[in-house]
Amino acid sequence: MEAPPFASSTKTLSFRSSSPTSLLFLRKNRLSFRPSRNFCVRASSAGDSVVTLLDYGAGNVRSVRNAIRHLGFDVKDVQTPEDILNANRLVFPGVGAFAAAMDVLNKNGMAEALCSYIEKDRPFLGICLGLQLLFESSEEKGPVKGLGLIPGVVGRFDSSNGFRVPHIGWNALQIRKDSLILDDVGSNHVYFVHSYRAMPSDENNEWVSSSCNYGDNFIASVRRGNVHAVQFHPEKSGDVGLSILRRFLYPKAQLTKKPTERKALKLAKRVIACLDVRTNDKGDLVVTKGDQYDVREHTKENEVRELGKPVELARQYYKDGADEVSFLNITGFRDFPLGDLPMLQVLRYTSENVFVPLTVGGGIRDFTDANGRKYSSLEVASEYFRCGADKISIGSDAVYAAEEYLRTGVKSGNSSLEQISRVYGNQAVVVSIDPRRVYLKNPEDVGFKTIRVTNPGPNGEEFAWYQCTVSGGREGRPIGAYELAKAVEELGAGEILLNCIDCDGQKKGFDIDLIKLISDAVGIPVIASSGAGSAEHFSEVFRKTNASAALAAGIFHRKEVPIQSVKEHLLNEGIEVRI
Repeated sequence: MEAPPFASSTKTLSFRSSSPTSLLFLRKNRLSFRPSRNFCVRASSAGDSVVTLLDYGAGNVRSVRNAIRHLGFDVKDVQTPEDILNANRLVFPGVGAFAAAMDVLNKNGMAEALCSYIEKDRPFLGICLGLQLLFESSEEKGPVKGLGLIPGVVGRFDSSNGFRVPHIGWNALQIRKDSLILDDVGSNHVYFVHSYRAMPSDENNEWVSSSCNYGDNFIASVRRGNVHAVQFHPEKSGDVGLSILRRFLYPKAQLTKKPTERKALKLAKRVIACLDVRTNDKGDLVVTKGDQYDVREHTKENEVRELGKPVELARQYYKDGADEVSFLNITGFRDFPLGDLPMLQVLRYTSENVFVPLTVGGGIRDFTDANGRKYSSLEVASEYFRCGADKISIGSDAVYAAEEYLRTGVKSGNSSLEQISRVYGNQAVVVSIDPRRVYLKNPEDVGFKTIRVTNPGPNGEEFAWYQCTVSGGREGRPIGAYELAKAVEELGAGEILLNCIDCDGQKKGFDIDLIKLISDAVGIPVIASSGAGSAEHFSEVFRKTNASAALAAGIFHRKEVPIQSVKEHLLNEGIEVRI
């Protein structure tokens, strides 16, 4: 995973340059660190209601800002190293790659300021990469030296034991000691999304406040005095995450611990609410739902099927317990996304009150506007991230990239998939696959992966392959879902959203044959989509396949099956879910 040089920052930082700080220097001076003469001493200009935020310009930190503001605090952005030293409380929501982040910290004088601030036991909260950077070094693109404040090396998860990498989803914590900010977590799940982790050892044991199991027990949080850091994302962990931030921001407040009804044990299966968004015939942005991708009513007027407003529905699904919310701009393949101001506003407004992961897809590719100006897919994605998206979903453009890669055997590095995953990390990139089932009498009839289907075709065919489509299912391509999934994983996808045109809107269940084929073939998480009509369909797909999550739209929009009913059913079936 790599981070961009200020690609998604809301404000370009202008730090005074200084020479890079070496790991050896940091470690030797861990307990007697002196600020340079250019740094001013701690000031009290920032009031008690201000949180200083170190946004070095990678990924979505809008959600952190929104969560802080939601809790009644103002946000002050770091502009100079002195802002770090003068902070009353500092939050560092690191996103992206270890090496790129350290490069920014060193080149702009922040590394020295951060170490000085933390060693003086000042209130600090690091999030995700903001935890990893405290360690001595990382194997990511490395070895790369870190700040050296905590002994240990950050390494990649071992995928050889069958665990999917990235580690994406809601997992349980094992709290080791009084951590203060974790008092409300109890037995609840929190949200992780990362490929690298630090491991507990005798040398760093005094720091570790909680661990998490994903193949191995890795460090989920650290604490020493007023210094805290977490590997998970509190700003994306719902009410539990907000309570973590609240306890950091109000350390002296007498907050009552919240009782938990059941114990979180392991990585939960995710239930995702999907909102297909497009303009209706009056030009208003609405949520719709297709029947095999047809979103118009079968009436004389042939109007767009309307099932609600996107922001209101997203907020409701958050309250109902959705683990993620996914927006799909289904006219994005025709329109210019950066000109789609209503859709960008939907993201901004939603992220103000929805504190679970948000994914957005539709039209993420290179564009040329009406004035002849060219925009890269990276610029399009960056705008989505700035507006509140945590992940972006790529459809048609990923198909073309995979076809080219399979044809040449060369990773060009120029596709939207490769560019965005290289800059923001593969955990931020979902590839949406839209296949259509093609029945065969003889599996040798095509050069793509075929399967023996559970239910024979209309003419008794026992075999099928899954042809991928582009442009909202309108055009078939000469590539199968299996081949596409394997290729996009190699090109940098961190997750696959697996649809099925044949099952879309039919409410007869997910295509188990397809989902099993793909989830067994790749080492990244797979989201099952298309066909859910009952709570039982969710338990079926989780029992019979290796899907990490299941997504639905119409049954939630029409209130035919509430999200909480799905989760209660899964819980009764012995399937781990977040409650």
